[in-house]
Amino acid sequence: MSLGIDPISTEKKVCNFDCIYCQLGNEGILSNERKVFVDTDSIIREIDMFPAKDIDYYTFSGRGEPTLAKNLGEMISAVKKDSNRKVAVITNSALIYDDNVRRELALSDLVIAKLDASDDSSLNQISRPTEGVEFNSIVEGLKEFRKMFKGKLALQVMFVEKNKFLAPEIAELAKKIDPDEVQINTPLRPSGEKPLDENDMEEIKSQFSGLNIISVFNAKKVEFSPICEQNTVLRHGKYKEV
Repeated sequence: MSLGIDPISTEKKVCNFDCIYCQLGNEGILSNERKVFVDTDSIIREIDMFPAKDIDYYTFSGRGEPTLAKNLGEMISAVKKDSNRKVAVITNSALIYDDNVRRELALSDLVIAKLDASDDSSLNQISRPTEGVEFNSIVEGLKEFRKMFKGKLALQVMFVEKNKFLAPEIAELAKKIDPDEVQINTPLRPSGEKPLDENDMEEIKSQFSGLNIISVFNAKKVEFSPICEQNTVLRHGKYKEV
């Protein structure tokens, strides 16, 4: 089971991307500024209140981009004070060029980093980033992170109709980044884009030969729970069931 931790914890999403398939919708704050959204002690108190369960990973994700939390590294270190706890972070990779962000992410055990484009043009079409986010900086940042990171790096690619033709180019980039696995997804939950069918996904999967591939249609489903649902609701409202 994965225990979800939201280091942003705002009513509306705060992100440096406004992805066309985002299940949180397109209402939110588009920003690339790192700041403290919720103090570390509050997060740890909620974790400590959570009923004891078999938790595989304490996963930082939530309503926006977790690396925008300036105290992300502090949070990861605090969670890992219990040596039995493993930490995962799901990031859109927009800030992976930043040395401090890479160092903070490297404190975790698993990083799931997104790459949905092959150049600035497709990045602007699919991810719709805030000003100042450059594709080459993302790719070079991922390569540098791969060199320094001792944990497991997964590259996550979301394919929709608008970027499925980019599979060969993204696959070549993935081989240069050299992740431990590549997660090939399409939006199965309600979003602004329709999912691709299994035939499309099999064709895309074939482009990533030589890499360890996990496809959304044959991946094992992971149980996910937010920390302290009551406190989560108080901070940013109840999540819609999807």
